[in-house]
Parts: sequence; structure tokens; C-alpha cells
Amino acid sequence: MRMIFVNLPVADRDRADAFYAALGFRRNDQFSDERCVSYSVEENIAVMLLTRERFADFVTGEVGDPAQATSVLNCLSAGSREEVDRLVATAIAAGGKPWLPAQDHGVMYGASFTDPDGNVWEVMWMDPSVVQG
Repeated sequence: MRMIFVNLPVADRDRADAFYAALGFRRNDQFSDERCVSYSVEENIAVMLLTRERFADFVTGEVGDPAQATSVLNCLSAGSREEVDRLVATAIAAGGKPWLPAQDHGVMYGASFTDPDGNVWEVMWMDPSVVQG
């Protein structure tokens, strides 16, 4: 099984920790310390929230500011339209911000938010009958 590790720079580790906990993701203390916090979104998806200083240890050049320029779109699938709306509403209530308006294409529905640092998350539902062909 392959895994996806999403590494995000954050200005305030504790604020990011509280935000991702509010989304209902499971914290992994084994890979968390004062400079980063790890969350399991699903069995094979992990999010590492790294202080900007710690993030710099893994990149060449400057650490970008996601609040100033979008450089990546993280997209999570959802089991229903209601789950899309629920996760986006939870994110906004926890200190995130709306990003683009919801998009309804009949067989596909999505909405999006940013975390408090400006990292973009999209949440998308697709009609299972379309996905299965």
C-alpha cells in the first residue's frame, strides 16, 4: 500500500494543531514534537504541520507563504455532498477561511477552504456510478 504524506508550513504550530484536531483527524504523537505535529486523515494519508523553520530543513530556497500564493491544492474525497459541506463548515468554524465557491456539476460536487495559514483544501464528492464507469 502506498501512502501520501502532505507536508505543510505553518506559522503557529499550536494553532495548526487545534485546527486539524477540530477537523476530526487523528493526531499521531509518535511523529509530533514542538516543531511539528502529525495527523492521520485516513489509513494511508498523513498531514505533517511543520513550523516554517522546520519546513525549511526539507527544502532548498525560501519557504513560500501559502497565504500569499497558492502552490498546491490538496483534495480529499467525501462520501456525500453533505460530508463535503460538513467538513468545509467545520473548517471555517475552526478558524479556516472559505476559498472558492462550491461547484456543483451534478455527478460531482466540491467545496474548499484554507487552513489558518492559507494552505488550500478541496473536498469533493463524485457519484459512485460515474466513478465505477
